[in-house]
Amino acid sequence: MGARVAYEAASAALRVALVDAGDFAGATSGASAKLVLMRSMVALLAGATLAVAATAVSAAIGSGPVMGPAKTVRRPAFQGYYDGHKDTYLNTDVSSKADAAAMHVNYAARLASIKGLPEIYLVEGKAAPGQLAVFGSEPGEKDYSPLWSETILTWKSGATPVVLKSDTQLNAVEKKGTLTERDAHVVLNCPIIKVG
Repeated sequence: MGARVAYEAASAALRVALVDAGDFAGATSGASAKLVLMRSMVALLAGATLAVAATAVSAAIGSGPVMGPAKTVRRPAFQGYYDGHKDTYLNTDVSSKADAAAMHVNYAARLASIKGLPEIYLVEGKAAPGQLAVFGSEPGEKDYSPLWSETILTWKSGATPVVLKSDTQLNAVEKKGTLTERDAHVVLNCPIIKVG
């Protein structure tokens, strides 16, 4: 009876040990005792192997700081251009109280003190249909950061807006004199979550 309980417990990946050898298979013949012992030992070894494997997997997954269990939430994602392709990003925090209210994101005044960030270019006023934000970097680039220095682009009066898809392109258009840029003195936390 005890061997069967041990076998079932080991089969369920529970840790099992048989302690009292005098009671083990006491009501069975010698041949069936050996069979029960062999099955129990196989089950015990299988259970121990599973326990070790589960511990190793848990250690591999759980190494480093623990953030708690993952949870899925729904929030808007946006697309922006980087070097001609579209990246997907989130907008979570901004250093301007007015922008935070308009964008429905967190106001984080301290972000404004962070300097040397890549630029995110946003067109203000008239824009070509399909214009998105333009990033100055993306994940994989040495200067990528989820924090961005906001630069406002404005088409000059009489200019015909085109869709801007890269910082190289917008710099070339600026040199022609049809587009201006200004530092908004705002920092955005907009991590890119999908490249291309």
